[in-house]
Amino acid sequence: MELVAGAAERVRGDEVVSVSALYEGGEDIGVARELAVAFLADAQSVHGVAVSERASGAVELVVSELVTNARKYAPGPCLLTLEIAGGTVAVAVWDSSPVLPVLLGPDPTRIGQHGLEIVTALGQSFSIHREPVGKRITSVIALADDAGADGWL
Repeated sequence: MELVAGAAERVRGDEVVSVSALYEGGEDIGVARELAVAFLADAQSVHGVAVSERASGAVELVVSELVTNARKYAPGPCLLTLEIAGGTVAVAVWDSSPVLPVLLGPDPTRIGQHGLEIVTALGQSFSIHREPVGKRITSVIALADDAGADGWL
């Protein structure tokens, strides 16, 4: 594993609101999952953010799927950004490929290629945006199981 740039945190006041890391290596998927779990644990223990077990697992799975796709289908590094706002966490992955992924419909007989199907099922929203170089895929996930629970920020 080669961590091109260490995880960088963006802070508002004394609260960490986002973390980003740039990866380019085969083992980066596990490192990206670890970053997501640590970021949410820190948000919960240090800043008092309500993070359900379901949300933590969903974020870890979405990070795994999006970073896997970026490492598999795009040349060069990928950038993972996690940002907490309004009781949600946005999981965004940028990669250098201009080719937009195709979201396939559910098909229980298909072997593989269910990653984006899983990502869209776990999040409140899903978007793909072209960037000047490459694309950014974002999934927004609720942090608390109770939709009426107080969020953070």
